[in-house]
Amino acid sequence: MARQNHSLQADNPSIDNQAVAEVESSVQGTPLRANVANRIINLLAIVTPFAALVLAIVLLWGRGVDLLYIFLFIGMYVGTALGVTVGFHRLFTHRSFETGRIMQAVFALLGSMAVEGPLLRWVATHRCHHQHSDHEEDPHSPHTYGAGVLNVLRGFWRAHVGWVVGPQRVDLNRYNADLRADRFLRALSALFPVWVVLGLVIPGVLGGVISGSWSGVLLGLLWGGLVRIFFVHHVTWSINSVCHLWGTQPFRSHDESRNNIIFGVIGFGEGWHNNHHAFPTSARHGLRWWEFDLSYWVIVAMEKLGLARRVRLIPQERIEAKRSR
Repeated sequence: MARQNHSLQADNPSIDNQAVAEVESSVQGTPLRANVANRIINLLAIVTPFAALVLAIVLLWGRGVDLLYIFLFIGMYVGTALGVTVGFHRLFTHRSFETGRIMQAVFALLGSMAVEGPLLRWVATHRCHHQHSDHEEDPHSPHTYGAGVLNVLRGFWRAHVGWVVGPQRVDLNRYNADLRADRFLRALSALFPVWVVLGLVIPGVLGGVISGSWSGVLLGLLWGGLVRIFFVHHVTWSINSVCHLWGTQPFRSHDESRNNIIFGVIGFGEGWHNNHHAFPTSARHGLRWWEFDLSYWVIVAMEKLGLARRVRLIPQERIEAKRSR
């Protein structure tokens, strides 16, 4: 499916110029690697949280759940989801604002606890998505199978989950040259397995300490850990799938990105996806007053506290000029 692509450098000026040149001069097919071990690990990362959700539902039946574990779920969901939306996405991928080393580490850890892959690979995959949005080389476009209900369903599956367990691209390093040049961020990304374990240990320990029981450890691990991962995964992946299929397109964006109000809210602003594809480096995705964007308000709060600087916003005249007619 041939579509006009964004210029990677225009979308993200922070990307290394040499890396951009390599991307734009590449005219060959996408190199893939059928790494069986990685695909098994990815499959387990999908199946295990789902199994935990089933177990949680069984345990709820006739017993209910203590508010402690609901709070652990909410707290861990909000923290790790913001680690992805504010940290992995708006800070590290699009450089829509700047912050110091401590906050970089905080967002790298929280985003890693969402179990969506190491920082460097997440950033590279998302930049690749913008470079080839809804083109054949897009890692997770739902629009590569053609028209018809069956092909839409095939595309939805590929964009939502299939790309995670399918063959992996081997050329992604060309999209994260700036991050790879940063030893601090490289180290945080390499410690991804440690942060994943920490994201499970924290709710388990809190559940055990607050309840004073071993069952509290298990329920904390279940609700604040695995069930929370399930929901963060599928909200994030719905931006790839749902928000490229269903919703509105108020802006010209050279792809099929859509604004979807449901995922605009539960995705902390990420569901205003057409807005984002029209203005990739903007720290604000919810461009109208009623478009709830929790991630942006977190950045605003950080700025007021002196924790964020150089927050990128789009002038209103540019926004109006790019509206669909």
